[in-house]
Amino acid sequence: MAEVPPEEPKKTSLGMDENIEGLLTYVLGALTGIIFLILEKESDFVRFHAMQSTILFIGLWILQIILGAIFGPLGTLVALIEIVVWIVGMLKAYQGERYKFPIVGDLAEQWVEKV
Repeated sequence: MAEVPPEEPKKTSLGMDENIEGLLTYVLGALTGIIFLILEKESDFVRFHAMQSTILFIGLWILQIILGAIFGPLGTLVALIEIVVWIVGMLKAYQGERYKFPIVGDLAEQWVEKV
């Protein structure tokens, strides 16, 4: 039986592979999420990850500020969660997976169509 070569990653409207551009949506959190939401016009995969990154990191930053102001150490815990989520988001996007974080993933799917 002949080996089937791996499928080439799809190119985006910006000329990058989808998985690379998806990874980049998480690199600077909400900032790169917003940038790719504005720049990427064709790839649903990249736009989903950009929207998820934006919602996720804005939400976590707000939570970190509130919990940090009220309960101190909980703000630090949220910061550690942000690091884990950041790494998971980049890995899943790079692997070409449309991974949905709880709650945020569903919101991203709904909102990306409206933007």
